[in-house]
Amino acid sequence: MQDLIKATKALSDETRLRILNILLERECCVCEVMQALDISQSRASRNLGILQDAGFLTAKRDGTWIVYSVDWQTANHYAASLAKLFKSSPAGDEVTAHDRERLKKAERVGPSCAGRIRTGRAQA
Repeated sequence: MQDLIKATKALSDETRLRILNILLERECCVCEVMQALDISQSRASRNLGILQDAGFLTAKRDGTWIVYSVDWQTANHYAASLAKLFKSSPAGDEVTAHDRERLKKAERVGPSCAGRIRTGRAQA
């Protein structure tokens, strides 16, 4: 029962739903999540942690980056079922469409990417 409560609480926030939505498209590091959702590093990291703790995500190291993806193999039963339901639902709202468009342009900009990204764009 605690796994179900944790999973549903994790999905009770718009930012976490938006993050899950883009991670259903492809795996991302924190800086790509920041760019896709146009949010701060601390907000992205905090919400990725909550989704991971609830069993939705897995993280792996890819060189300099920690890359997050939907955890289909080891997720708790509730998280996997809710993620499948979310994936199969129509994604027709405007916010989701904007997030996915920004995700297409998101890139891994380096180990200090969080300090170099403002309003979703890498700064030179």
